[in-house]
Amino acid sequence: MKSLAKYFTTALLVLVVGAFSFNTQAQERNDIQYYTPPTQAGLNVFESPFTTNKTFDGVQVRIGGSNTLQFQGLRHDNDAGNLADLESNFNLATSNLDFDVALAPGMRMHLRTYLSSQHHAEAWVKGGYLQIDSFDFIEEGFLAGLSDHVRIKVGHMENNYGDNHFRRSDNGAAMMNPFVGNYIMDSFTTEVGGEVYVYSGDVFGMVGLTNGKLNQSTVEGAIKAKPSILAKLGYDSQVNEDLRVRLTGSLFNVSQNSSIYLYSGDRAGSRYYNVIQPGNFRSGRFAPTFTPPRGAAPAAGEMTSIMINPFVKFQGLEFYGVIETISGQIKTESSSRSFTQLGGELLYRFGADEDFYVGTRYNTVSGETINDGDIDIKRFNIGGGWFMTENVMTKLEYVTQSYDGFSGDYAGAEFSGIMLEAVISF
Repeated sequence: MKSLAKYFTTALLVLVVGAFSFNTQAQERNDIQYYTPPTQAGLNVFESPFTTNKTFDGVQVRIGGSNTLQFQGLRHDNDAGNLADLESNFNLATSNLDFDVALAPGMRMHLRTYLSSQHHAEAWVKGGYLQIDSFDFIEEGFLAGLSDHVRIKVGHMENNYGDNHFRRSDNGAAMMNPFVGNYIMDSFTTEVGGEVYVYSGDVFGMVGLTNGKLNQSTVEGAIKAKPSILAKLGYDSQVNEDLRVRLTGSLFNVSQNSSIYLYSGDRAGSRYYNVIQPGNFRSGRFAPTFTPPRGAAPAAGEMTSIMINPFVKFQGLEFYGVIETISGQIKTESSSRSFTQLGGELLYRFGADEDFYVGTRYNTVSGETINDGDIDIKRFNIGGGWFMTENVMTKLEYVTQSYDGFSGDYAGAEFSGIMLEAVISF
């Protein structure tokens, strides 16, 4: 009964808020300044547009959402041959609820709630932010010369490290990801912080600061967390009608923390359910560890991650790359350890509005773990997709992944098979 009441309450809330949004100006679905729609129109936008041709005409509330479901046909094995059998069947449907609100000229709020996810039975807020692109909310033309080049973003939010997080599946929101799974090392975390952007033509830069905490608390722990620092420098140019070139470099630095969340901050779960370790909601992923395991004596950890992302689109041909290095250590260790992630996607989009695409992705991770020493993970994807409408798409992929250098269940482990995914986003 409690579960039924919970879902009834959630549905009632959605209906009430939806009615309110209709009575404001939410029917103008994409008429919010500096906003990226979660539909086919948002493909390859990356950071929200810094320029706009839309005007502020009072508070606008846009309520959106996304729903995703996969059919999984994967099989797995390891050297011991002791893994539970997997059957071909459907995964749990995942769903998001989004609020995007134009509050004032150049001021926008975003809030995302996970209604259904692999890891949590209850609905819960992922995070949100306030974005300021103009100071006209103070007075029209106020600091216009500054706001022409500066963006400010604050909140308990997804931090802008690298470009992978723009192309990843975020629980129910999977339209920007050309494949079903995210990268093996899935750099994603939501921490309280702020980011300041500076734009000048095709070049932009960002510096940011977070409090280093995924779960917020004012109780001081045995190890006092120091703020995490992030930065990004990028070039993004539509060279001509056929060619777009983008290149970014990003930095994420943690100087002292008892928990480092950059590669374990996603609590929604992976797309490859139950592979190798059934019940592990992050199955198929790998997170480098620079803090002590649970139950061990507290000790500070440190980590520095650098990611470079090239992106080139020529007519329908599209390339996206990942070059990432991570180094760090638990401060009780005598020396640091490092990891490298490499990835590349090659897609071809075709059709009148590029509604169809085929492509492939190759992703590797290698490095030195505490327990197993040198390890290596390789994944290969090949597949395609169809945007049935701007708001509805389907994807089909074949994926294979192997592990080398691991012990336990992961010794000689591998999985492979097909994934079929349907996405609705609006």
